Amino acid sequence: MTKFVVAFSLAAIAVAHPLSTASAAPTPCETALKDLRSAEATAKLSDADKNKVSELETKGIERCNADDDKRADDFFAQAMKILGK
Repeated sequence: MTKFVVAFSLAAIAVAHPLSTASAAPTPCETALKDLRSAEATAKLSDADKNKVSELETKGIERCNADDDKRADDFFAQAMKILGK
C-alpha cells in the first residue's frame, strides 16, 4: 500500500508541474548564435579575445549543425562571457 501512495504522489507531482523539465530545455542554438553575433557587432575586444570568441563561435556552430543545442549553447555562453554579456 505504501508503494502505491508514493507512486501516486510522484505521479500527481508530475502532472501538477509538467513544465518543470521544459524550462530546463536549452535555448535553440540559432537564437543563441543570433544573440552572440549581435553582441559581437558592438564589442570592442583585443585580438586575442576576438580569436577566442571566433573559436568558440565556430565550435558552437559545429554543435548546432549536429543538432546538439545544449553544447552549442555552452560554447556561445562562453563567448558571451568574453564579450561581457
